[in-house]
Amino acid sequence: MDWQQYIHSDPKILLGKLTVKETRLSVEFLLGLFAAGWTEQQVLENYPTLTSEALRAVFAFTVE
Repeated sequence: MDWQQYIHSDPKILLGKLTVKETRLSVEFLLGLFAAGWTEQQVLENYPTLTSEALRAVFAFTVE
């Protein structure tokens, strides 16, 4: 998966933290939700601007 299609850094958004494009949700925040026990379904229901593909990109980024 090409995670760069979904994740970027913009100094004007969250001080340049890596975020999912077109959101203010950082990679760090999303990983924290999963670490706290959230499921993919819970994340998608609570943050409807996200897609399953964007979440997979978060995980793909972390393994590179």
